[in-house]
Amino acid sequence: MDGRGEARALRGVPEAKAQSPAAAQASPSRVDVVREGSQERFLDAPPKLSSSSAWQGIALEAYDVPAVFIPEHQHPDHFLHLVSRGTVKYQVATKGRVLRFTSQPGTTFVLPRGTVDEVNWAGPTHRVAVSINPRLLTGALDETAHETDLELTEHWNLIDSHISALILEMTNDLGEKSPAGTMYGESLANALAVYLVKRYSVRGISPVFYKGGLSPYRLKRVLDYIGDKLDTNISLSDLAAIAGMSPHYFCELFKQSVGRSPHSYVMAQRIQRAKQILRSPKSSIIDAGLSVGFQNPSHFARMFRKLEGTTPSRFRADWLPAGNS
Repeated sequence: MDGRGEARALRGVPEAKAQSPAAAQASPSRVDVVREGSQERFLDAPPKLSSSSAWQGIALEAYDVPAVFIPEHQHPDHFLHLVSRGTVKYQVATKGRVLRFTSQPGTTFVLPRGTVDEVNWAGPTHRVAVSINPRLLTGALDETAHETDLELTEHWNLIDSHISALILEMTNDLGEKSPAGTMYGESLANALAVYLVKRYSVRGISPVFYKGGLSPYRLKRVLDYIGDKLDTNISLSDLAAIAGMSPHYFCELFKQSVGRSPHSYVMAQRIQRAKQILRSPKSSIIDAGLSVGFQNPSHFARMFRKLEGTTPSRFRADWLPAGNS
């Protein structure tokens, strides 16, 4: 590697350590709005599903909501809203305008932070609300840009299958209690941020993609960390901090160096470690999965079969002598 791609990505970016308290507080833990000067939940009803600080830079909540009037409020972060079920009329009042639409599954709002509105829903819907911290979007820009914010274009009745697919996959991951750990959800959030920057930024910015991969010493630090922490909930933000760059550029350079995404690499390493454990008659199949970071036996078995073409129990039976499995 000639180092030019990484050098450009890292110019002016100090080597990242642990996240600062200020940065942690800036990352939304729930979907909030501001009403009459007070920050409060987007809806009065508690969400059916919530990321609750699971991921850096983004908060996601799913709701089953009857017909409801949502009084005037301001969005302190960038805001996405997806209707996953419900074909109903709704009315939006914003910037002195009254807009009338009919929702369908896939109807999406894309709102820049600071948007003020009130919405009246004429019937029940199931929907997903997402708050995005500005840092998540600026992290998808050129690392040398030093942008602190990025304005999105405003949309109240959008159909975008790519946004829908990413939000629904994040929702499904939460519904399954994130069996792959934090990294999968953060990877989806990173992909969502890159897409929003490319498609919906006011200035029409395109993220820069670098060539050359991570330098050998940075790659070694990241791989050593993964090897030491396979039994823990490794996050994408942790790995990016070790490499000293934003999650977006870390993912790009890591994939160029290793040939697969960070999430895919971690899953493969967990399965390889589990195979070593399964070869010991003293360890159970459940122990093998839990000791390499899988959250439950079913996810371990599913990933093992996907990567190895067989089940953990079959692998163990084929490896161990009769009577020891």
